[in-house]
Amino acid sequence: MQLQQMQDEIARLRGVVEVQQNDIQRMKQEALERYQELDQRIASGTAAPATNNSQPSGGAIDASGAPSASAAQAPAAGTEPPDPAKEKLYYEAAFDLIKAKDFDKASQAFTAFLRKYPNSSYAGNAQYWLGEVNLAKGDLQGAGQAFAKVSQQYPKHAKVPDSLYKLADVERRLGHTDKVKGILQQVVAQYPGTSAAQLAQRDLQRL
Repeated sequence: MQLQQMQDEIARLRGVVEVQQNDIQRMKQEALERYQELDQRIASGTAAPATNNSQPSGGAIDASGAPSASAAQAPAAGTEPPDPAKEKLYYEAAFDLIKAKDFDKASQAFTAFLRKYPNSSYAGNAQYWLGEVNLAKGDLQGAGQAFAKVSQQYPKHAKVPDSLYKLADVERRLGHTDKVKGILQQVVAQYPGTSAAQLAQRDLQRL
């Protein structure tokens, strides 16, 4: 009798899990559709400009850690009250675009996420991955600015050492060799024991 009850309970729990998985998949699909709609609006020129994430047209990237006036301002329009469950789904939908190697849409998705949820617990990660996506696209200016913003806007985030190390790599690719050493030394001095510090120390020895 007990065995039958256990089997019935297992079957019931499997049904619950299946329903939950279907709900999660549906919500992810809805999030992706929202991003696709955003892509269409951007392509048609009807989407509001992402002033907080706009890239400079040229010049060196500010690696000092001091945000510019525009970068320091929190976006007022388009933000929503905290909703961790929704934020997680939106973040995962954007990350799924990286897995699919759709870097253009991933860049737009992370930019939209940061504009919508600038204070989310996922915002630091989203800012870092925006840098990685832009780097994969070959957008060095965009990548550098995204990596710099991690330390500027989320100075206590776990991704700061990695973002600074990546920023040094971007500066090297841009030919700003005078900045590379300073950033690498900052990583070693401020974040000892991290993998980023180990890589930075190795690169310093090669300079």
